Amino acid sequence: MRRRRKTKILATLGPASSTPEMIRALFEAGADAFRINMSHTSHTGLADLHRTVRGLEESVGRPIGILVDLQGPKIRLGCLPGGMLEVHNGQRLQLVRKVTADNPADIPIPHAEVFAALRPGESILVDDGKIRLRIEDVSKESAQATVEAGGMLKDKKGVNLPDTVLPIPAMTPKDRSDLDAALHLGADWIALSFVQRADDVAELKKVVAGRAACLAKIEKPKAIEWLADILDISDALMVARGDLGVELPIQEVPGKQKFITRAARKAGKPVVVATQMLESMITAPVPTRAEVSDVATAVFEGADAVMLSAESAAGQYPVDAVSMMDKIATTVESDPLYVSIIDSQRNAPESTTADAIMAAVHEVTQTVHARAIVCWTKSGSTALRASRERSNAPIIALTPTLEVSRRLSLAWGLHCIYTEDAQDLDDMVERAARFAYQEGFAKPGERIVVTAGVPLRTPGATNMLRVAFVGPQK
Repeated sequence: MRRRRKTKILATLGPASSTPEMIRALFEAGADAFRINMSHTSHTGLADLHRTVRGLEESVGRPIGILVDLQGPKIRLGCLPGGMLEVHNGQRLQLVRKVTADNPADIPIPHAEVFAALRPGESILVDDGKIRLRIEDVSKESAQATVEAGGMLKDKKGVNLPDTVLPIPAMTPKDRSDLDAALHLGADWIALSFVQRADDVAELKKVVAGRAACLAKIEKPKAIEWLADILDISDALMVARGDLGVELPIQEVPGKQKFITRAARKAGKPVVVATQMLESMITAPVPTRAEVSDVATAVFEGADAVMLSAESAAGQYPVDAVSMMDKIATTVESDPLYVSIIDSQRNAPESTTADAIMAAVHEVTQTVHARAIVCWTKSGSTALRASRERSNAPIIALTPTLEVSRRLSLAWGLHCIYTEDAQDLDDMVERAARFAYQEGFAKPGERIVVTAGVPLRTPGATNMLRVAFVGPQK
């Protein structure tokens, strides 16, 4: 099954999309990879969804990526007397390190690490930012705060600390248990929530030990400050606009989205844009015009993938949401302005042989009007470098490693095929031409550009470019 677009679609599975029939329908509508959110999924549910996706993969003969999204540390209020408390602008409050407040005027936060890290002048946001407090004074057991934006406080609502680096590990005990389950099953991607610094990702990668690729979710302002270091150690990024839009002034989020997207593209690592992309389709069969424009902006920006959350996991129209995202991406990529915008954002190649070869592949493909670029890749690095160039021609990624073919399903423009490794240079070129023909990318007499690392079976050594004709096929 060949996609007619280069931007990938990542669809979240959930109550509305957990049956084999529905997951197949989502794939046929355009989903390239599936996300499983461990905030709402048991280990039994994870195993069931994993088994269903792998069964679908075998049925359709196309690699399908599975991303397991770890919940991450959650900071919440404790229990308020009466379950709720209305607070007003300018009111002084006392935050206490307790599970339940004895005094009706106290606000319980049962997290010692919060009081250890807070400093005067920093903000605390409650209930997705609906209520904002400013810290005046702090000790190990309590803090004094002034209400800057009032409202109704309720039990166990989420707490965000946009100005504070919390001294907590990136993974909770629940995350470690979920991670073990995901790695045992063979998940392709692990997404780490609430990343604050590169050390958080390093901790995840140490546990993963190469068994999956690691994606850092950028949803805290501190992560943007340390983006270069986080990007250096991560395999991919996600612009997680939910919490990012809570912790940042919401008008700053579009600019940060572009900043993160371009940084990832420059590094040649996949970047996913996520959260509320087609939010109204949770309950409506069509999106708003603004949502369509939002998805289109991410595609114009050259994001590797766009993601559906509740729209596909719990909404009333999961298949329609995927289909709509597919239509938007396909239409944008056929727009006359799309190619010029993507080309204007291309980065100069690094001074390495691999980057020089891929820059040459891009130029040669355009000059000879090649119908496709075919990459032989063992580790995935050759295919990711081709993807980074954002060529007009489709990119076929041939790999003898099934796990790599699944991981590459998130990368822009890659049509992944799992196949045995080439035996020699002639076999490499002949089979590249055959796959280009069989998958519908090129006809006999048309040219393709083949790239790989020589000697064969040498990961990361992209150093060969060859133009080949597709010959007559039997």
